[in-house]
Amino acid sequence: MTIYLPEIDSSTYQFPHPSNALSEPNGLLAMGGDLSPKRLQTAYREGIFPWFSEGEPLLWWSPTPRGVFYPHTFMPSKSLKKFFRKSGYTVTINKACHDVIRHCASCRGPEQTWITEEMISAYQRLHTLGICHSVEVWADEKLVGGFYGVEIGTVFCGESMFSLADNASKIALWQFCRYFSGLGGTLIDCQMMNPHLESLGAETFERSLFLDHLYQQRDIILPVETYLSHVLPIAQA
Repeated sequence: MTIYLPEIDSSTYQFPHPSNALSEPNGLLAMGGDLSPKRLQTAYREGIFPWFSEGEPLLWWSPTPRGVFYPHTFMPSKSLKKFFRKSGYTVTINKACHDVIRHCASCRGPEQTWITEEMISAYQRLHTLGICHSVEVWADEKLVGGFYGVEIGTVFCGESMFSLADNASKIALWQFCRYFSGLGGTLIDCQMMNPHLESLGAETFERSLFLDHLYQQRDIILPVETYLSHVLPIAQA
């Protein structure tokens, strides 16, 4: 099957409207451009994200439906709460973003990951600029789980997560939901729904509903201290 995609003009930061995305493959919108901080931030503000493998052209996506979490309604299971109380895990924010991104890439292997060296460098630049953030789970000072993503107003656009110990990524998500909600966060974008996210309670938004919410929330500024590196001050109950 031949697919015709608009090519991004590298001299501008404009994207086609997400409503022009293909239905098959779901959400494929455009190709080309670059992964500069300004282009990435522009894309996320429009509900668009990059996703491509090594050797492929740079591809941009905006699928429908979209997997999302409402941070204020995220409900961990009783068994997860019990596990966390006994685990001794510590959860932090922005303490080791570069390491989290590297773990997310290495845990999947080179043939399975879209987190290429180009993508790693791009999101590390975003972190340096205060746009990309990470959540880390530690066991005895060893990094055992976490995730990273891009903050756009009160919406957190999750990119990838990893787990090297029991329930580590689930605990990272749960604790961040509670923290993010308490600071005014309204939605966590998971991009594409999958069985794992669904098992954690993710919901689906049609693209139009997701974009409506994003456009209403993207210019709201959360407190600066939201993303300073620290231990998340959240009870374990």
